Amino acid sequence: MVREHNEDAVFANPNLGFVILADGMGGYNAGEVASGMATTLLSSELETAFSANPPYAIDRVSGLSFAHSCLLDKVAVTNLAIFNAAESQPQYAGMGTTLVTAVFYDNQVTVAHIGDSRLYRLRGESFCAITRDHSLLQDQIDSGIISVEEARFSQNKNLVLRALGVEPDVETEIHDYPVQPGDIYLLCSDGLNDMVEDEEIQLTLQMLAANLELAATQLIQMANDNGGRDNASVILVKILREFPASRSRWSKFLTWFK
Repeated sequence: MVREHNEDAVFANPNLGFVILADGMGGYNAGEVASGMATTLLSSELETAFSANPPYAIDRVSGLSFAHSCLLDKVAVTNLAIFNAAESQPQYAGMGTTLVTAVFYDNQVTVAHIGDSRLYRLRGESFCAITRDHSLLQDQIDSGIISVEEARFSQNKNLVLRALGVEPDVETEIHDYPVQPGDIYLLCSDGLNDMVEDEEIQLTLQMLAANLELAATQLIQMANDNGGRDNASVILVKILREFPASRSRWSKFLTWFK
């Protein structure tokens, strides 16, 4: 409702089971460029990787799932590409973007994030943020400098401590979580959670759980009705049933001994 340019970008590949959301930052249209590069490059890298190797396969070097180690690698590749673009083109100097991405496979989800875009999970009556913001405000809350209530009125809401593409290397936070049928996962830029309280988001998802498209539309409308000071983007994923990986006895054997 306020900004002239949309610096958010989203991507979803239901066939391969992953989603990506980015919220760009930078002068002119550089934020839009950074978030667009993040979703385009990372999605391409992941599509190529997951078409060649199943995400549930165990990496013989790290002992982690292929999805986990692949995200570490591909986010680093994407980060360097954005950084190099910013370094080589003056109009993009200093651009960067937040990132939150989730890969669903074998009854679990691997979540990678940088910055203050979030992933929430609604499970029954429980609604919580799976990610922890990489922001000055979150650090102040964690250290006890300010309370959660005081943070709602802070002027430091948009000061992120990590961003994709700002430095040649970036620390990506990645975790694996089990999923359950009925779970709803919400990825969003801070344009939503800065304008809509978590309790309102939870109530909306519970009321509209049967129609995710309508739920997403309603969440965006709520952010705009509350002032819409920033771009608000939403991705919703609902777990309809269990989805264990289809492994043959031979493939299990190879996974154990690679």
